[in-house]
Amino acid sequence: MRLRNVEPGDVGAYVRMRCDPVMMADLGGPLPVEGIADKVRRDVQAAAADRSWIKMIVPDGAAPGEVAGCVTLWSQEEDGTACSEIGWMVLPEFQGRGLGKAAVRAVLDEAARDGRWGAVHAHPAITNGPSNGICRTLGFRLAGEREVDFAGRLLRVNHWVLDPGHGAPGGAPRP
Repeated sequence: MRLRNVEPGDVGAYVRMRCDPVMMADLGGPLPVEGIADKVRRDVQAAAADRSWIKMIVPDGAAPGEVAGCVTLWSQEEDGTACSEIGWMVLPEFQGRGLGKAAVRAVLDEAARDGRWGAVHAHPAITNGPSNGICRTLGFRLAGEREVDFAGRLLRVNHWVLDPGHGAPGGAPRP
């Protein structure tokens, strides 16, 4: 598996991830196709400017242009304080292979080396067992449940926190 920055040609992958009822079941349902191309354009700009890390997951042996999903690390303001958040999606045909966990681990490892992100927060829906499992396995601490706004939808989520500079993903201390 390798990660690469989002590209303008990733509109189809975004549509598959964000506009599919199954993929979006834990995120309030599918998003409308209208606006996805603009979202990709904004994400390409944010990644190119290094404001956010928007990485497409490319499985080993993938055909050109094929992706398995994405993992994103971005900074936002929460209650007046800057905070880093990570999120990921893996397409159904690639789920269960460990690609999501490997991609999240790779981004967290890079965030630890980079040093600017601080504590990283993840907010998977309380009903999303696989994503909550990734958080648990990679050493995130469960801070509790909360409600968050995602694309204008209020979601009940688990709030996980990890400081990648103070511990390796999986919970092992850094040397």
